[in-house]
Amino acid sequence: MITLLAKILFHGHNDMKNPAARQAYGVLCGAVGIFLNLCLFAGKFFAGLVSNSIAITADAFNNLSDAGSSIITLIGFKMAGQKPDPHHPFGHGRIEYISGFLVAIIILLMGVELLKTSVSKIIHPEELAFSPLILIILIVSISVKCYMFYYNRTLGKKLDSAAMLATAADSFSDSLATTAVLISTLVSHFTGLAIDGWCGILVGLFICWSGYGAARDTISPLLGQAPDREFVQQINDIVTAHQTILGIHDLIVHNYGPGRTLISLHAEVPADGDILELHDLIDTIEHELRDTLNCHAVIHMDPVCVGDEETMRLKELVRGYLAEIDERITMHDFRIVTGPTHTNLIFDVVVPYGFPMKDEELVSAISGRIRRDNPSYYMVIEVDQTMI
Repeated sequence: MITLLAKILFHGHNDMKNPAARQAYGVLCGAVGIFLNLCLFAGKFFAGLVSNSIAITADAFNNLSDAGSSIITLIGFKMAGQKPDPHHPFGHGRIEYISGFLVAIIILLMGVELLKTSVSKIIHPEELAFSPLILIILIVSISVKCYMFYYNRTLGKKLDSAAMLATAADSFSDSLATTAVLISTLVSHFTGLAIDGWCGILVGLFICWSGYGAARDTISPLLGQAPDREFVQQINDIVTAHQTILGIHDLIVHNYGPGRTLISLHAEVPADGDILELHDLIDTIEHELRDTLNCHAVIHMDPVCVGDEETMRLKELVRGYLAEIDERITMHDFRIVTGPTHTNLIFDVVVPYGFPMKDEELVSAISGRIRRDNPSYYMVIEVDQTMI
């Protein structure tokens, strides 16, 4: 249904990288979600009144909260699609994450209220009514929620949308929760066991878990989460595919919302190369990154001495010492400054996040290891962390 509506309502529906198509899909999915959730609320609320089931009634209000969540998501996509302005030069894409976080808060609040009501129902149980109509409403609800899970998950992956993926997870949890309600209704009818309140608690826990997952997935990019390893590897492959580039380091990825990524990195180039040709190459790579990964790139050229035998000898010597300390340590920007009494070795070392040694301890260990065999060498070392 979503694909058919997309074909009818807007052009370019197959171009998922197009910001306009992304916004249109977000608004469309939000509108469809509002409609379906309101229909489910009406059906379940009627079934809850007829059956006197707190679990069914609570599930109905969960769908009502989902409709409110769809409204927030729709508004969030609409606002996130606004063009950059003087106050927000990188656009408004992070509003999508904020709207997703608000949805998560609503889900959590609804889950907590349901748990309170369910506990009361356990303490004061009531007899449930039963009819084929109630069963039909619940089965239809499960089917609709499974469909909502499917289209939100499919489009969420294609658009790389945390908000849609959170909505998909919520729909899946809702389908499981309604299944629990259906089971409690059948058990109560055929056995007389009053498990309505217990199923209400189960539904409430499902809702709270869904809210927690949605909050986690939307807060993380707002706080500045690390980029996907696959994305980092793509950057590395594109840049180093040019033979003149000797290596890259100091990669930083800034996420200003889906489809609004800014990256900066240092590219090592031969120090004896033609500056104009190297500058032209860097411009070419920046355009390749923009066209291939849909991001803005800023690349700093780092000249590397490749013809001096003494520099190359000392560089390999230091690499061997670093491997003795930890094979995960890498090095870049190596250069030497010689003098009459000593030689300065200047370089940066790169360690993974969570490395067991403090920066000061690592620098001391490297300096001590090198000076043990070469007392005339003095080290000037900076410590960085790697994204790869």
